Amino acid sequence: MTTPIPVIFIHGLWLHATSWTPWIEMFGDAGYAPSAPGWPGDPDTVAEARENPESIADHGIDDVVEHFAGIIRTLDTPPILVGHSFGGMIAQKLLGQDLARAAVAIDAAQIKGVLPLPLSALRATLPVFKNPANKHRAVSLTAEQFRFAFGNAISEAESDTLYERWTIPAPGKPLFEAAAANFNPHSPAKVDTANQGRGPLLLMTGGKDHTVPETVVRATLKQYRHSDAVTDITAFPDRGHSLTIDAGWRDVADTTLTWLRRQSL
Repeated sequence: MTTPIPVIFIHGLWLHATSWTPWIEMFGDAGYAPSAPGWPGDPDTVAEARENPESIADHGIDDVVEHFAGIIRTLDTPPILVGHSFGGMIAQKLLGQDLARAAVAIDAAQIKGVLPLPLSALRATLPVFKNPANKHRAVSLTAEQFRFAFGNAISEAESDTLYERWTIPAPGKPLFEAAAANFNPHSPAKVDTANQGRGPLLLMTGGKDHTVPETVVRATLKQYRHSDAVTDITAFPDRGHSLTIDAGWRDVADTTLTWLRRQSL
């Protein structure tokens, strides 16, 4: 019997790891060995995370990368990584470190070297940046803020439902680190985009995403121009930042599975 390839799903800011549950079921049915570990300090449930934001606070990009690297080191074979938003950045960093066999980065947060900073992205992250002390805190979104940052391409009713079901406080530190990336030669948001021997990478973008607009993802693609390793991009023109959890999630998951099969994975 062939050992199933592990797939690790990595959530981004403001969503709990259990938001990947439908994906885990789908990938399990497809023959993979999927899991969705939380970030360091993440409680097991949405309710616990909301009650204990201090456990989530003050974890930066390097903390999260090392956390998932430690999980990967316990596996018998390198995993496929699927990350959303900051999870997409984390997946790219781990792929660049040759810790994964492939990665799918969905609406990934900007890495070092990416210059576009659209106004919608500034507005989506304002709840964190409006107070410098938030760098060391965990910050929650209101339903209205979630609708702008995640749910702008779906109905208000669906956005509110997703907000109640999946949102948790998020550490402010990764956002401050990413914002300063192009001024810091040793930024934790730096990815080894020139790695020639890494596994294949698929970047996905939602055309209506306010938090990580398509211009950011396409600028990320350009950062990989010095590597001959497979780097593909797929766009969902009518989708926003909620594309992994809203009613259209299956289209995104199907596209991911189809791409993995093309890579013989």
